[in-house]
Amino acid sequence: MIQFAVHLVVTAALLFFVGRMVSGIEVEDGGSAIAGAIVLGFANAFIRPLLVLLTFPITFLTLGLFIWVVNAFMLKLAANFVPGFKVEGFRAALIGSLLLGFLNMVVASLFGI
Repeated sequence: MIQFAVHLVVTAALLFFVGRMVSGIEVEDGGSAIAGAIVLGFANAFIRPLLVLLTFPITFLTLGLFIWVVNAFMLKLAANFVPGFKVEGFRAALIGSLLLGFLNMVVASLFGI
């Protein structure tokens, strides 16, 4: 349970950081970042596997690069449900999802989260 809470807080902090770094992504405050991290976690847990399965042929043809599009869609989807968390356009969603994924990977490798 502690590991889940730490991961949630780290993801929220990274989401807040991405909102500051990427033009077109806005995270108003810490509460919006926490809510965004929770909704993004649920979307990645329940909706993303279905989308990955449905888009497998195009993902296969693009050698896995289409997963970036699925991740961008998950970020944009999460933003639609959280007040104070906005993603304007697909380009911002794609850059934001790439940066968020990279930063999550760096934090996980450094701290073992």
